[in-house]
Amino acid sequence: MGRDVPALVFTRDDRRQYRNKMQNCLDAFAQMLREERFEVERPQVGLELELNLVDAAGEPTMRSTDVLEAIADPAWSSELGRFNLEINIPPRKLTAGGPDAWEQEIRDALNHAEGRAAAAGAHLIMIGILPTLRQGDAGEAALSEDPRYRLLNEQIFAARGEDLRISVDGVDRLRTYADTITPEAACTSTQFHLQVSPDEFANYWNAAQAIAGVQVALAANSPFLFGKELWRETRIPLFEQATDTRPEEIKVQGVRPRVWFGERWITSVFDLFEENVRYFPALLPLCDEEDPQETIDGGDAPELGELTLHNGTIYRWNRPIYAVAHGKPHLRVENRVLPAGPTVADVLANGAFYYGLTRALVEEERTVWSRMSFSAAEDNLHAGARHGIDARLYWPGMGEVPVAELVLRRLLPMAHRGLELSGMDAAWREPLLGIIEQRCVTGRNGALWQAEMFHHIDQADHVDSHEALRRMTRQYMEYMHLNAPAHTWPVD
Repeated sequence: MGRDVPALVFTRDDRRQYRNKMQNCLDAFAQMLREERFEVERPQVGLELELNLVDAAGEPTMRSTDVLEAIADPAWSSELGRFNLEINIPPRKLTAGGPDAWEQEIRDALNHAEGRAAAAGAHLIMIGILPTLRQGDAGEAALSEDPRYRLLNEQIFAARGEDLRISVDGVDRLRTYADTITPEAACTSTQFHLQVSPDEFANYWNAAQAIAGVQVALAANSPFLFGKELWRETRIPLFEQATDTRPEEIKVQGVRPRVWFGERWITSVFDLFEENVRYFPALLPLCDEEDPQETIDGGDAPELGELTLHNGTIYRWNRPIYAVAHGKPHLRVENRVLPAGPTVADVLANGAFYYGLTRALVEEERTVWSRMSFSAAEDNLHAGARHGIDARLYWPGMGEVPVAELVLRRLLPMAHRGLELSGMDAAWREPLLGIIEQRCVTGRNGALWQAEMFHHIDQADHVDSHEALRRMTRQYMEYMHLNAPAHTWPVD
């Protein structure tokens, strides 16, 4: 959510006032769109990375408070679980200094944090779901000390009225219940931000939705949860279930989930914020003192606090972001479908593919979303998450096709073209998109390596499954620090 909140009890009057204030914010937002008040001259990209904390043995450690104190950098913040951290990499222009400069900035930040964390008895690992995490590690005691997460937990269960059911069928079968939202903390992600103008927002959001399944299939890195091998990107179904405010009776009535792909292509960013207000009751009805209309009338940019807080409790896989920086409002698409890791090199390759491909799709004369149903894009997301790089996905003009073939034949050339249009020359593009190409050629990514390494250790060393996962996790960390892309990692 990105906002501190007090621990308190909400009244019916709080909820009424908050609903009214959200409508005021929505009206102000509509006025700002009409009057073209947004920053469009210096578009930037951004990156958030979520990480897990482990001890020397590769087991989860609940040391986030200690590690944050040791790092002592405002770019780092707590996450939902006490075994999570997040870093917000400063925004930049896509081509500023070249990708090498961005990679070095990220690696320097992570290496500095790793050194400080090690002094506090912990280590950082970029991985979609920590393989050594047991269900007992994701109970109430693991919930972050930050009051905003405890309040969110209370409100979700108050709305739901019963324990969460988590059910995933993959290689193995998981059936369990949770009495807190802490299992969501098992999901650690990479989030790419793309600043766009209001006029272009709908096209970029539609493009991001259209390729979500492809992204997940290529970058899957979460095959294990609570000791079971499930989907290649188990993070997707886990996140959908771990923050669901709907009991079964409400689900069958067709009420929309808070982790939401959406239900239609859009024509304006306003569509998404309006859906938020129309469809979803407030979880955290906290009102600011600001009157957004008065702020606009005074010539300033309103924070739209209620609208943005509410937006932060609706977990779209591609989320609209409104923010004010240096007194100027801007809009961003926050791409949230990708897992963390495996390496910084993999992360930046994923980013290059995303930024380049969305740019190319937006530039097409006949857009992909005019030729593809929205439900097909959603089906692609779940197929990509279930099967990873072995998935077969639908694409207009090709039908259902292996994702590697789709990328190599159609999408990778488009990503090159999109990056070229963005000002990135071939010397910068080739190393980044070359990683994506080799993933497709070899058919290997982080999820496949984890599964193969786990089975190799299990069969070769005859240890129990948790010990095999622990040894695999330790090996993963060694390769992660070498920063060689995951498709090159050996299994031995």
